[in-house]
Amino acid sequence: MQKLKIRQGDWVVVCDGRKALVLENAGDEKFLNLRTREVYEHPDAKTHELGTDAPGRAFSSVGTERSAMEQTDWHEQEEDRFLRKLADRLDAAVNAGLVKSLILIAPPRALGVLRQTYSHNLRAAVRAEIDKDFVKLPVHAIEKHLAE
Repeated sequence: MQKLKIRQGDWVVVCDGRKALVLENAGDEKFLNLRTREVYEHPDAKTHELGTDAPGRAFSSVGTERSAMEQTDWHEQEEDRFLRKLADRLDAAVNAGLVKSLILIAPPRALGVLRQTYSHNLRAAVRAEIDKDFVKLPVHAIEKHLAE
């Protein structure tokens, strides 16, 4: 993997389905100095608070067979909603001229959800996507990983 150059003013967005850190490089390409701009956290609700219904049942149109439908994954839905809101926030920042380019770091599933929501302008601003889960790391450890 070639070394990623993170320029001064670039945003590094580290997220998963529950938390997002928006960091800005106050340093330069040689010496990263990531500063926290924004932090978003989605409270981890209990499953019973997200959805109460048992999975539905489908009746066969022929005969008397019944089959269960798959249980809705409420946590996954909440994570998707959180990531879509994050993409909207990033898109607004790009459109307002607050940031010209950004690097996204997220687990593969979160990157997939984010990719589906990119506007044209946000897609153009994303310089790199890194499929790692760094969201629980302190900022200095994220800097270290990016400098390697």
